Amino acid sequence: MPASPKNRAPEPGFGLYIHWPFCRKKCPYCDFNSHVRDTVDQARWTKALLTELDYFASRTDQRQLTSIFFGGGTPSLMSPETVGRLIEGARERVDFAQGIEITLEANPTSAEATSFAGYADAGVTRLSLGVQSLRDEALKFLGREHSVREALAAIELARGLFPNISFDLIYALPGQSAHDWRQDLEQALALAGDHLSLYQLTIEPNTGFAGAVRRGEFFLPDEENAEELFELTQEICTSAGLPAYEISNHARPGFECRHNLTYWRYGEYIGVGPGAHGRLVQNGLRTAFQQKKRPESWLVELEQRGHATEMETPLPDRLERGEELLLMGLRLEEGVWFDNFTRLIGAPMDEFIHTVRLRRLMEAGLMERDDRRLRATQKGRFVLNSLLAEILL
Repeated sequence: MPASPKNRAPEPGFGLYIHWPFCRKKCPYCDFNSHVRDTVDQARWTKALLTELDYFASRTDQRQLTSIFFGGGTPSLMSPETVGRLIEGARERVDFAQGIEITLEANPTSAEATSFAGYADAGVTRLSLGVQSLRDEALKFLGREHSVREALAAIELARGLFPNISFDLIYALPGQSAHDWRQDLEQALALAGDHLSLYQLTIEPNTGFAGAVRRGEFFLPDEENAEELFELTQEICTSAGLPAYEISNHARPGFECRHNLTYWRYGEYIGVGPGAHGRLVQNGLRTAFQQKKRPESWLVELEQRGHATEMETPLPDRLERGEELLLMGLRLEEGVWFDNFTRLIGAPMDEFIHTVRLRRLMEAGLMERDDRRLRATQKGRFVLNSLLAEILL
């Protein structure tokens, strides 16, 4: 995607998300739509995913696809042949932009790493590795199947195969000190290519960790310690040349994840697979789509009626769309561009925000505004939900 001049809003792009909902096991912190299954008929699932893509391709204009993202679940449980068929199937249905970014999420186990070369041959250009920690005791706590040794080998292998790699780490773990996190992060930066995703551990409802916290088995760092770790993360990554372009994502300039930027810049995207979401403009109106969530229900529904979209909701309310755009866009370091907001929402941003409360937040060093855009500062992004509650009318 060509870079936009610094005084203009970047183009959001147009993406395709493909959800592979299957995992070998459910991690205790995970609330994604993922399911453990002993066997999966990959040929049947490939056909189904492409049938769902047919449904959406017939409803979109002839714009070019700028990114594909294989998420899950665990997409690296797909064979390279399955990934290749899905990429070629997408190419047959939607025009690819030159230099399209194609990301696949992968676990760094030894078994799954054997497929990396096949994914590269199939057309994947960006691998995102779920490393999560560089300490074996933390990996055990997080319920991961790989060791640090396997993770390091997978990173080294991926760097030789893909033009762009990223890996995830989870921090603010129980008992984790600032010294521990600094050591881990400095090691990660020495290993990283051009992108890191760094997430604070959060306890989501209906997960294994939610039950453990209720039982008093462990406790997360308090807000003050969590903020210290967040600020340390920003400081170390910025010094290393990977500043945060989004709350939890760091990259060298030009290596930001284009697919995720499409979400955060309020672009359009197709979502196929169980539980997948999409956002498309239909007859001039932005419309939200959601697929059936349970894999078996999704598959049966799709094979019986040609698609498994269970929700198609037009978003005519400008206030709802404006709030959604601000919620996504203020996660970005670049913030929300006024001209992009007006173009996508059909009204200026000032109609959606409380200017007096915004001024107070600016005086407190939590938000900034100039003649082109509104953005949260680094300090403000740490408490973004509170800021949104303040500024929205």
